Amino acid sequence: MIHEVFPYLHVSDAAAAIAFYCKVFGAREKLGLNEPSGRIGHAELDFDGTTVMLSDEFPEYGIKSATTIGSTSETVHLHVDNVDQVIQVAAIAGASIETACQDQFYGERSGVIRDPFGHRWNIGHSIEDVSAEEMQRRYSKMFENPD
Repeated sequence: MIHEVFPYLHVSDAAAAIAFYCKVFGAREKLGLNEPSGRIGHAELDFDGTTVMLSDEFPEYGIKSATTIGSTSETVHLHVDNVDQVIQVAAIAGASIETACQDQFYGERSGVIRDPFGHRWNIGHSIEDVSAEEMQRRYSKMFENPD
């Protein structure tokens, strides 16, 4: 039986990432384990009741950051009170905006940023309740006229 699932991010500068996530997303550091050289081997951040774990790179163990590999295959989806405000704060703090905020077919206003550490965040807030059937109808309609 699974009790919890935690995103675990590997970054090139964990201390800077922790500062960024606390400033931009209001996260709070719960735990940090540092090795003698100063690298952060494990940190846990509280995102208002949800834990995100992160560490510095440890290439000697095959742990590389999104910056080092030049890509990331995951997107962290974050629900907030005001997406426009959070994305603005993120951009000021050094994130790049990949998709500006806009109302989405699935009932959310959202936008996408890439944080300074190479990770992709889809940030949004709910604007309407959409049933699964209506969501599928809207999704299918998007492909009718792909222009």
